[in-house]
Amino acid sequence: MMWGYGQSMGWMWLWTLLLFLGIALLVLLAVRVFTGGVRSGYGPPGPQGPGAPPPAGGSRARQILDERFARGELTADQYRESLKVLGEGP
Repeated sequence: MMWGYGQSMGWMWLWTLLLFLGIALLVLLAVRVFTGGVRSGYGPPGPQGPGAPPPAGGSRARQILDERFARGELTADQYRESLKVLGEGP
């Protein structure tokens, strides 16, 4: 029995749902792209983010080492040894 709607009327809701989901995803993507919400990575935005070039004073590894030394996580000897390993120390 066709009930006057044809054979494929039962699947029409699925295509409508997929159409609306696709439109919603396109709108969300457009908003994120135009507002700067899409970044290459998960770090903080700005110059210290993951896609940023290394700082002028050295590599990112050196910057992390400097921060750890400044917080007191490394002793002076550990700091110097790590600089030698990085090839940036005396």
